[in-house]
Amino acid sequence: MNARDIIIKPVITEKSMAGAAEKKYTFKVAKTAGKIEIAKAVEEIFGVKVKKVNTVNVRGHYRRQGRTDGYTAAWKKAIVTLTDESKTIEFFEGMM
Repeated sequence: MNARDIIIKPVITEKSMAGAAEKKYTFKVAKTAGKIEIAKAVEEIFGVKVKKVNTVNVRGHYRRQGRTDGYTAAWKKAIVTLTDESKTIEFFEGMM
């Protein structure tokens, strides 16, 4: 798997932006990706050193539109913590 296939997109929420001050960044990742693969992909794409990776499987939410109902897609979220010596990710700098 390619590094860009593992990291799908960043998660931009109020809570994830508060974590960016502590060098914790949140990404939507491939469901089949493991923690080690996620860490290597972040290091390759952004040129930083990863301290640890926490993953969460996010279940789809129940939604209705009119008389049609169903679930949104389930996805996997990774919270990546960088080392103290590592530089920050520039993409998140403009958001804060």
